[in-house]
This record gives sequence, C-alpha cells and structure tokens, in this order.
Amino acid sequence: ERVIMFRVPWMDDAGRINVNRGFRIQYNSALGPYKGGLRFHPSVNLSILKFLGFEQILKNSLTTLPMGGGKGGSDFDPKGKSDNEVMRFCQSFMTELQRHVGADTDVPAGDIGVGGREIGYLFGQYKRLRNEFTGVLTGKNIKWGGSLIRPEATGYGAVYFLEEMCKDNNTVIRGKNVLLSGSGNVAQYACEKLLQLGAKVLTFSDS
Repeated sequence: ERVIMFRVPWMDDAGRINVNRGFRIQYNSALGPYKGGLRFHPSVNLSILKFLGFEQILKNSLTTLPMGGGKGGSDFDPKGKSDNEVMRFCQSFMTELQRHVGADTDVPAGDIGVGGREIGYLFGQYKRLRNEFTGVLTGKNIKWGGSLIRPEATGYGAVYFLEEMCKDNNTVIRGKNVLLSGSGNVAQYACEKLLQLGAKVLTFSDS
C-alpha cells in the first residue's frame, strides 16, 4: 500500500555528518495496523524490504492476529559504532518515521541490528516528539512497557515448533544433532532451549 523512503543524517563521534537511507514498507492494512520489524544492516535495500514485508503479511495472518504486514530499516551498520552514535542515528531515523507509525497505524519491532537498545532509543525519540507513551514499538525493555520474556520468545518458539514436528514424526529432540544458522538473539535462545531439551548443538554462524 505504501513505500516510504527518506534520508537519515546523523553525526559520528568525530563530528562528521553521515547520511543513510531509511525505509518503511506497508502492506495490506485490511485486517489491522501494519506489523513488522526494522532492520539496520548494510545489505538493506528497497527490494529486500519489499519481499520481507510481503512475507510478513503471511506470517501475521497465520498467527490469526488482526494485523497487516510491514518491514523497514536502514543501510546503517550498528557494528563498531559507539552507543552515542547508535543513539543519534536512531533519534534521526525516528524523527522521520514517527510521521508514519502509531499504535493503531503501524507497529514496528526489532530485527537484524535492532535489539532492545535500539528499540529503546527509537521509543524515547517517538515519545519525545509525539508526547505519547503508547505501544508504538514492540521489543522494548520491560521498564518501558515491554514483555517479560520478549528476548527469549522467538528462539524458544522456534524450538517448541520443532518439538511439535518431532512428535508428529514419532521422535524426540533429545539426542539429536542440531545445526543453527546465526548467532544473534534468536539463535542464542534457540540453542539454550535445545540444550535444555537434550539436543546437541553443533554450529553457529555470524553475519
């Protein structure tokens, strides 16, 4: 339904001005507000986000929650940046994005490169600009209205799904060798739950 593109100027610790691209893709609000993550990674571009946003429609509809699909982010790379640089970037990014999101309009979440720290900076800027303490972002710290086990939820959920698949095939996770792709939030907690269930995790990978 909508493709939003904008420039994100921010200052690094050396006082230099940098400019990155910002995006938000909004698909199909027939069921409810758009919902999907924000990704900060050098590989981010319009075509990737269009695909991920379309995929988000299907993921959201399968949960039976009344939400459409959305995806957004920037080609900014938070790796190697100081906390202050990440904060300044997030504040600049939200200064533009806040016009297009809201609790009843579009509810972004975290994704690659966007964890609790970044969500906190984004939410703080939204609150400052809009003077509203509303559920405009998910994945916040529990101090700002987040969920208690939000960091673990996706990784644990993947393993619970795998456990149900094993049951349907008359087998169990215990004793299985498991290959994990990634080493971020999802992979770490998936590994934790797999180990608790008696699996042997053989691999991680890094972006």
